[in-house]
Amino acid sequence: MLYVIAYDIPDDKRRGKVAKLLESYGARVQKSVFEADLDERGYRDLRNRLKRWIVEQEDSVRFYRLCATCRGQVETIGQLGVMLEPDVLIV
Repeated sequence: MLYVIAYDIPDDKRRGKVAKLLESYGARVQKSVFEADLDERGYRDLRNRLKRWIVEQEDSVRFYRLCATCRGQVETIGQLGVMLEPDVLIV
């Protein structure tokens, strides 16, 4: 099953850990949005691992499950494909 996972996490350290975890499960398609093909076990595992980093009063993580029909109707305007992290980040 394809999941679209979006997050809003104000803390830089937690946000970085969540992003790194999500990268191990799927592909980043926007700065705070990932797509991951997960079976039921993978989904439960990811949710359990995310709970270690999430502060429920401050953070939000949303999972959108896309059926095969919905998956085939995903439309993208603009850049296609996976978002790549820059090799160099200037802060």
